[in-house]
Amino acid sequence: MSLSKNKRAILALADGTVFEGFSFGGEGEAMGEVVFNTSMCGYQEVLTDPSYKGQIVSMTYTQIGNYGVAEEDIESNKLWLEGFIVKEYCPYPSNWRVKETLDSYLKKNKIVGIQGVDTRALTRHLRDSGAMNGVISTVDLNPANLVKKANKFPSMAGLDLAKEVTCKEPYKWNQGLWDLDKGYPTSHLPPRTSYKVVAYDFGMKLNILRNLINVECDVTVVPASTSAEDVLKMNPDGIFLSNGPGDPDAVTYAIENVRKLIGKKPIFGICLGHQILGLALGGKTYKLKFGHHGGNQPVMDLTTNKVEITAQNHGFAVNVDSLKGIAELTHINLNDKTVEGLAHTKLPLFSVQYHPEASPGPHDSSYLFRRFVDMMEGRWNFKGI
Repeated sequence: MSLSKNKRAILALADGTVFEGFSFGGEGEAMGEVVFNTSMCGYQEVLTDPSYKGQIVSMTYTQIGNYGVAEEDIESNKLWLEGFIVKEYCPYPSNWRVKETLDSYLKKNKIVGIQGVDTRALTRHLRDSGAMNGVISTVDLNPANLVKKANKFPSMAGLDLAKEVTCKEPYKWNQGLWDLDKGYPTSHLPPRTSYKVVAYDFGMKLNILRNLINVECDVTVVPASTSAEDVLKMNPDGIFLSNGPGDPDAVTYAIENVRKLIGKKPIFGICLGHQILGLALGGKTYKLKFGHHGGNQPVMDLTTNKVEITAQNHGFAVNVDSLKGIAELTHINLNDKTVEGLAHTKLPLFSVQYHPEASPGPHDSSYLFRRFVDMMEGRWNFKGI
């Protein structure tokens, strides 16, 4: 596709940096925190991950859209990110499952995109200067105006976005992991179900629920604001805390409810759920300079000394020193030594910052769902026994 035939678009960052490109997807204006994702594939999962609410995502891989859009690859009921940035959009997808192009998918969902951007230069700038607010526009091509708009947009710090992406009512989940021949299997209850799990939805990715079904859990999903008392009335064998967007410190109601559940039931948290659990234990969180976004982050499981390649999407982290004597570090990021996993020294609860449910991958960390079952059975603690 010749970029010269496309409508112009501009990406302007809050610090005055401007990138010119061309429109694809929806037209108009999008504002949010600009972050970069280093995954080579999985753009549809990124688009539908509620954790990206409030963010404009730049993909570092050079060509995006090669395999189009498939119905099986969505992670929620809509696209949550604010805008999408790519170096080169591929308008001719090749995929036996393809239903539509990425361009038509973004148009249909009114997500503003920009192509033709030097995403390497953008990524280097964000690494040096940190993630910051930005604006993509196809209607206002005045850079000075866009920089002003970016500076007026609220900072991610202090934002409770979980309330905007959570489900409205509790519901049962019964869909398992995708199979090449059968697609997504469903049943009223998974076979040989032994453990009843209540899953808090702070911005749930569907593949988390599929992985819980795969280890034979009976799963009920509840809204982010569900009280601890209501959860305990359901008498679950374990409680799961999901991923989600925004600042964990701002989700005060969830922190308070999780605090009331500690010691009552086994708990497993992922991403925002990990951060909320850390805060509920009395710890602290802080904002990372540019966050971790992508499917190639190396993490060591300190309970086994094994290294796994992980998918991640977070802009905040738990301060491990704030939990001394309460929780132990179980996983560490090998790039920057930040906390990737915690477990209580005595109580049956653990959490990870990354995404073991990763779809399309990597799948190195899927063992954590079985570890949750082992914990509900009383067969695992942070020492790995």
